[in-house]
Amino acid sequence: MPVPDPDRIVFFDGEYKRHGDVHLGLLTHALLYGTGCFDGLRGYWNADREQLYLLQVKAHYERLHQSSKILGLDCAFAVEELIEATIELVRRNELKEDCYVRSLVFKSGEGFGVPFADVATSTALSVLPMGKYLDTDRGIRCKVSTWIRVSDAAIPVRAKVTGVYVNSHLAKNEATDAGFDEAIMLDSTGHVSEGPGENLFMKRGDVWITPPPYADILEGVTRKMLLELIPTLGCEVLERPIDRTELYICDELLLCGTGAEITPVLDVDGRPVGAGKIGDSTRAIQDLYFKIARGDDPRYAHWLTRA
Repeated sequence: MPVPDPDRIVFFDGEYKRHGDVHLGLLTHALLYGTGCFDGLRGYWNADREQLYLLQVKAHYERLHQSSKILGLDCAFAVEELIEATIELVRRNELKEDCYVRSLVFKSGEGFGVPFADVATSTALSVLPMGKYLDTDRGIRCKVSTWIRVSDAAIPVRAKVTGVYVNSHLAKNEATDAGFDEAIMLDSTGHVSEGPGENLFMKRGDVWITPPPYADILEGVTRKMLLELIPTLGCEVLERPIDRTELYICDELLLCGTGAEITPVLDVDGRPVGAGKIGDSTRAIQDLYFKIARGDDPRYAHWLTRA
């Protein structure tokens, strides 16, 4: 992942500042207790048009507000204010390449104690150049993790809570330490949930299947896009529980998300998915996704914001 430039401009509590000029204390509540929520969105540069497009920016900031509400945090800026700040942030940083915008609402005050009602809350936006997070071109190998996806009854999975991602970190590290590219996590019932930072779609026959919200998944923005896009490509799409062994016999498999985009999975636990290569349907989904993201499909122009 890219290292932030100290001279890059960030948005912090309503002001535009140098990244290197924003400082937090060692007893910052969010650092000690994970009391924050975040979101992330991508911007795609179209070189032919010399235009940067932010993908689904409104949906991401609506989810940030939902996450804040679930966690009991006060996001001081309305969705439209965050969109305007993001556009200004991209322009101030003079970005003319693919990028990633990280938003964060967190307990920035210092406090040594779990209750946070009286601890100050901050809102921040950062933008970084970003290319591929996973190998979308060649596909990846996945391992079913021994770490169970955290339950919504323990920590709200519909909120992107900063502290929850320790769960993801453990699963990801286990997979990479074993020689795989990414993990696939099961829920507490033993059904497939999602990746450490991605939703999952599995194809059997002419049907794409994705785990339902009650499988302790994050309700992903990219996932919602695919639920709409897949039927336009001639396949049915269903939300239903998925057994682990279905991953071993499915025809195609992909992970999706803001960071992962549309990433084909070629192998699960050493077993090839389908023919062990990127499937035609997965490639069609990829092609449509990237065409939309770069502003080359006018049918979905409403998903894009110019920056």
